[in-house]
Amino acid sequence: MKTMTFRPKLIDTLKNYTRAEFYKDAVAGVIVGIVALPLAIAFAIASGVSPEKGLFTAIIAGFVISALGGSRVQIGGPTGAFIVVVYGIVQQFGVSGLVIATFIAGILLVIMGIAQLGSVIKFIPYPLIIGFTTGIAVIIFSSQVKDFLGLKMGAVPADFIRKWAAYGRHIDSINFYALAIGVFTLLVILFWPKVTRKVPGSLIAIVLTTLAVKFFNLPVETIGSRFGAIPSSLPQPVLPQVSPAIIQQLIRPAFTIALLGSIESLLSAVVADGMTGGNHRSNTELIAQGFANICSSIFGGIPATGAIARTATNIKNGGRTPVAGIIHAITLLVIMLFVGKWAALIPMATLGGVLVIIAWNMSETESFRAVLKGPRSDAAVLLTTFLLTVLVDLTVAIEIGLILAALMFMRQITQSSSVQQASFQVNESDEDMPAPYNLPPGVDVFEINGPLFFGAAYKFKDTMKLIENPAKILIIRMRHVPVIDATGIRVLKDVIDEIDKKGSKLILAEVKSEQVIAELKKARLLFRIGKANVTPTFEKAVNRTHEIIGDGFVNLETGDV
Repeated sequence: MKTMTFRPKLIDTLKNYTRAEFYKDAVAGVIVGIVALPLAIAFAIASGVSPEKGLFTAIIAGFVISALGGSRVQIGGPTGAFIVVVYGIVQQFGVSGLVIATFIAGILLVIMGIAQLGSVIKFIPYPLIIGFTTGIAVIIFSSQVKDFLGLKMGAVPADFIRKWAAYGRHIDSINFYALAIGVFTLLVILFWPKVTRKVPGSLIAIVLTTLAVKFFNLPVETIGSRFGAIPSSLPQPVLPQVSPAIIQQLIRPAFTIALLGSIESLLSAVVADGMTGGNHRSNTELIAQGFANICSSIFGGIPATGAIARTATNIKNGGRTPVAGIIHAITLLVIMLFVGKWAALIPMATLGGVLVIIAWNMSETESFRAVLKGPRSDAAVLLTTFLLTVLVDLTVAIEIGLILAALMFMRQITQSSSVQQASFQVNESDEDMPAPYNLPPGVDVFEINGPLFFGAAYKFKDTMKLIENPAKILIIRMRHVPVIDATGIRVLKDVIDEIDKKGSKLILAEVKSEQVIAELKKARLLFRIGKANVTPTFEKAVNRTHEIIGDGFVNLETGDV
């Protein structure tokens, strides 16, 4: 029975929901909501938008992802992975362009889920994921140097090299109060877990530094001094104005948002399954992520996806159903409505410290080194994706990384395939055929090992070209050919043409793959070669050679002369 593409986990979990489960979910949801507060603000600011947009996203998208998602414990919202993409879109197309790109990305995610691509996304190469994740971490760290050091400079250049050059020119303008706040934030986040893990260190650092700046009137930049007051209510929903021209302009960044969101959300769901022993519905999760991004854009928010750290926090604090994620979103809404105005007092250096820790946690340094020590093809994909992410653009990095990974894979498959000529002696036994067989004179045998696709087909054709004087009968063993593509069919036709010109006969032996047989039928090669010349076993191919030559022979299957 085929599973439904869209069935939210919330439907299943509420069937036998108990008061005890609600209590655990409520506690976990409140804690995760508190954890998400500084992150939502920090991610928004780092992405080049105003802080309230991060809160809007965490509230709206977080609620939708939990209510409609395919994971019991997934927590959604803005994440560090999107900072690079969002910042680039805002720089090039403005906030209105970001809203439209997020809306289009949401539609793409829904389509991906309906098309049941959830399982396919799991096959994104690991070196590519590590490459762009580490690259994003480097860019996040680089983007926080100004606030962490309190440098007195204008807008930070988007280009990585020019950004560091600008830091070098303004290094003498360090604000040591800001530096002290940033370092203090790092120390609190690093060492607070030794006191308790119930309350996040980032929240403690924010509270303490904000109070210090307020009461000692420290000369550092705050959210309020840069962005003004934070709204204490959700905005009115507005449907983005999308036209064919705008879609053509924003489809690439929208696709990047959709691909990145799908990868991160499904990775988070897989991690959650490992922690809880559950089993998420990948296609339902993609559809939920799509609706979440559509709703986020309607309320002026930024892209959202499953957040691994917040999901793990939810699980560790007892959350076991989507209700915890819904309560996390409600908690953020209550905080924004009643204490959001106080967020304007948070020092920018504090948020810089929070994001430096996030960048370090994202960096995947151990995995990066491990992949570098692995096969050269994996290292090439890793370094290419990493360098393109840092120096060029994440969209370009993913596109070229995927192409390079595909080319490397095809190269490996091509190298693993081979075409060999076999020389059989009288009564020689084959490993797969214990009975002896006797080939008549004037018969050559070749064997193809591996898929006969466009990467390996021409290796087969080149081998056939080396035969100057082909035998009367050519047997091609295909027992190790699982698949054949259009190029393989084309090459096979060319080989048949050459054999026909030279007056030889072709027998395809041990054609066992149903896919290969189906493709031979579609191309009418079975008719052209002759059904009798396409045999499921090598014994029948040998018998067929005797029939063609017309001499007396022993039937290896029946023993008849």
